[in-house]
Amino acid sequence: MLNMSKHKKIMKKFSLPVIAAAIMGLGISSQSFAVDKAAFVYIGPTSDHGWTYSHDQGRIKAEKALGGKFKTTYIENVPETADAERVIRNLAQQGNKVIFATSFGYMNQMEKVAKQFPNTVFMHATGYKQGKNLGIYDVRTYEGAYMLGVVAGQTTKTNTLGVVASFPIPEVVRNINAYTLGAQSVNPKVKTKVIWVNSWFNPGKERDAALALISQKADVLMQNTDSPAVVQAAQQKGVYAFGWDSDMSKFGPKAHLAASVLHWEKIYTPAMQQVANKTWKPAALWYGVKQDAVKIENFGPAVPAKVKQSALNAQSAIHKGTLHPFQGPIYKQDGTLVIAKGGKMTDEALGKMNFYVKGVEGSLPK
Repeated sequence: MLNMSKHKKIMKKFSLPVIAAAIMGLGISSQSFAVDKAAFVYIGPTSDHGWTYSHDQGRIKAEKALGGKFKTTYIENVPETADAERVIRNLAQQGNKVIFATSFGYMNQMEKVAKQFPNTVFMHATGYKQGKNLGIYDVRTYEGAYMLGVVAGQTTKTNTLGVVASFPIPEVVRNINAYTLGAQSVNPKVKTKVIWVNSWFNPGKERDAALALISQKADVLMQNTDSPAVVQAAQQKGVYAFGWDSDMSKFGPKAHLAASVLHWEKIYTPAMQQVANKTWKPAALWYGVKQDAVKIENFGPAVPAKVKQSALNAQSAIHKGTLHPFQGPIYKQDGTLVIAKGGKMTDEALGKMNFYVKGVEGSLPK
């Protein structure tokens, strides 16, 4: 029989995971200790080293930070179709207290299932539909793109930058424009070429697009896709590229200039804590440099100290609020003034961006 006084001492001394392990050895079921469940729905594989990888790192860090309050699981490679609705509903039926869906194309499915499970919390990345138990969240990736541009503008020899882009939605257009503006802030001669691959994760198409940009004299590449194929192509051809969403330096150590790294745990940890405390409320979260949710990291050996410092200075200024990547004057590709000097673009305008800034070449697909 368990000595209860000894059991109370164990309870005071150790954390929940340690207690659970200890009492299992004494023959007591750990089920008496409540651990909430959280589930994540991913558009790609956790091994993509990009978007999905960064979300999964955030999941892991959040679970660790919460010290055993949550057990997290994930399902990867979920298409943005009716399959997503089935997956999300199954996760709700399994008793997950909160479900995170990490791609824009899950929005309508999340909204539908959220209405069917009013006692479950749903959080959707990059969307705009909310409900009583449905919140939305995103990271200001354009801030990272701007900082990469500051490095690119000082690195290019041809004054031609390249972007391998996924889909022509406001999020991606913002990043292309921010990259260009960041580069122009240190090198007004810069121009940017874009190739669209119409996929988030397709290493073959991403590589082909990178090679095509390189053939057009683009010598510093950014991507808004998820695989390290662009960095690999840059390494092969002797040009430069950046890690996107995470560090990709191991795929092209000579080509990798720096990485825009996303820290989703800055959103996941407090959200899960609020769910555990029953204080969660639906909100529209858009975290950036100010919340340490996006940072420029992992500078490569090809980046001089002066260039690195200029990028870090930009990061510091964004953090302080003295720099906004979309502060005037800003002109559209055709020369139309969008934001006058002294002004800055609102979040609402950023969310609807559907034009190239001056310096980006080609036509924006409809």
